[in-house]
Parts: sequence; C-alpha cells; structure tokens
Amino acid sequence: MQIHLIAVGNRLPDWVNKGYDEYARRLSGECTLRLVEIATARRNRKGDARRPKEEEGKRILKALPKGCLVGALEVGGEYWSTAKLADSLEGWLGSGADVALLVGGPDGLSEECRQRADFTWSLSPLTLPHPLVRIVIAEQIYRAWTIHTGHPYHR
Repeated sequence: MQIHLIAVGNRLPDWVNKGYDEYARRLSGECTLRLVEIATARRNRKGDARRPKEEEGKRILKALPKGCLVGALEVGGEYWSTAKLADSLEGWLGSGADVALLVGGPDGLSEECRQRADFTWSLSPLTLPHPLVRIVIAEQIYRAWTIHTGHPYHR
C-alpha cells in the first residue's frame, strides 16, 4: 500500500525535506509514503483567496491516483489519537487500496477537495505551518506503522 501525501508548496527549506525524508524512508515495502508537491498558486495583493485556492484544488485533484481513499487534512476535521491512526492504517493495509492525504495551501483546501474526501483529519486545534505538517504526518504514519508491526519505536 502506498500513502500519497499531496501537499501544496514546493521549494521548502532543507530542514523540512530532511525531517520528512527521515520518517518516510523508515517505512517498509508493505507501506510506503510518497510526497507529491503541488505548486502554490500566485496570490494577488487584494487578498482574494478564492481563485488561488480553486487553482490549487484543481492541481490536487489532478494528482490523485485512481481508486484511492482520500483524506483531507482540515482544521475542522476529526481529531485522531495515535491509536486511531494505527487502527486506520491497519484497515488501509487490509483493503489493499492506496490512500491520499491532502494538505492545502495558505488558504486551505478548495471546496472540491473537501467534497472529494472520504474522511477529514485534523492534526491539532493549533494552526501549524504547512512545512511542519509534512513532518508531523510522516512521523505519525511511521509511529502507526510501528504499532502495526510491533516495533518498539512507539512505547
């Protein structure tokens, strides 16, 4: 099974790439994590967020692999414990379908992305910087995988 992390933003600082890569590389062939970066749409000075968010949403939807389960990372999504994520990962592995996790840009996900999602997940009631979200997701997926495999990382 492959988890596709489809995230708006490219050309991020090296510490973000190193942090993400550290956890993504630890996953085995049974469960892999693949980052798909979506270019951030150009914003105008008037602050109209609708057009850039819709443009990013179209790019995200175009990047979705066919037949995958889609999760939207949203402030208003459901809070998951690590145990809930581990249970979800177990179900995803059992289904054999790939999973896509969507992370929006500065203005969030488009309505089309939210409607396409099979579930919504919120990492925290805090507003997290988008680059940090990539690392948190990678670490939590690795942690859930170690619970699934009985690895001592999660104690």
